[in-house]
Amino acid sequence: MRNGDFQSALSEFDKALDCFPGLSDAALARAELLDEQGRGDVAHGEYERVRRLRSQTPAGMPDRRYLFRRGGHFAFEIESYELVRNNVRNRILPQIAHGNALLIRGRANEALDSYERALKVKPDHPEILALKGEALSVLGRYEEAIQAFDTVLAAYPADAETLNSRGIAHMALGRVGEANDDWRRQLELLPSAQSAARACVAMRQGNHAAAFREFELARTKACANPYWLLYRLTAARLAGVAAQPVAVPAGGPWPAVLIAFHAGQVMREVLLGQAGTPCQATEAQFQMGVLALAGNPAAACHHWRKVVDSGASTLIEYAAARNELARLGS
Repeated sequence: MRNGDFQSALSEFDKALDCFPGLSDAALARAELLDEQGRGDVAHGEYERVRRLRSQTPAGMPDRRYLFRRGGHFAFEIESYELVRNNVRNRILPQIAHGNALLIRGRANEALDSYERALKVKPDHPEILALKGEALSVLGRYEEAIQAFDTVLAAYPADAETLNSRGIAHMALGRVGEANDDWRRQLELLPSAQSAARACVAMRQGNHAAAFREFELARTKACANPYWLLYRLTAARLAGVAAQPVAVPAGGPWPAVLIAFHAGQVMREVLLGQAGTPCQATEAQFQMGVLALAGNPAAACHHWRKVVDSGASTLIEYAAARNELARLGS
């Protein structure tokens, strides 16, 4: 594409999309190429494809740091920032941007290198230290991550996103009380208008009554997000709120299948069979525990231990499961 060989570029983008139909970066580049060739009618269809693909990429949970709330693959951004950061070594922004794109893509070791390079230019910079802590946490180096977050919070004790991240690291180490203290403080700091973020924090810390109220507010603002309905149903069961009729959203197998499971319309075997990713498998195990709790607490604990043993520590379900296991003394 950069050499002006548009036809070969289109061919290569087609191959990429054949291998990975969800790669919106390639679809966007293909649309831009078609536009440059004056094929606007075809490009329009490609832009619609990009819009559809990106709408299908779920955003991260709203209580997390800003970079985890973004969706996408960032393949071109990584390449571009790689060129810039190697040519401009005394600037921190290319290093931070490069690290963020890598971290979102799950390449935490490389992201850590970018943050370390930025810290050589600006030692003890709070934002970079917080991002370094995020990379360390993804790598499972939780003690080091907590040290980085401690330094940031010593300077900025009202940094809600860093409180969230430190809570995740504490919970990954089994320090339930310390994690809940961080999330309790984050909940105090979040304004009432941010109901979705407040709801997620409340569920992490096992404050299900508050989570139930906040998820109901979140649903009124973003009724198209099926997770807010799912989590409201979850919080209601765990808080002992009287059950209400469940309207299962039409279209899309996930997380609609989890909502259908709450409504008694889907069996466990079907639920597990539709869990196509490790994250979805964790969500399924957690919800099986939620529904088992009232009649069989031992079975609920069994499901929640699976969440803790194999789930990602960043998930709301991981924190909620650890809190429920602690509450049940298991």
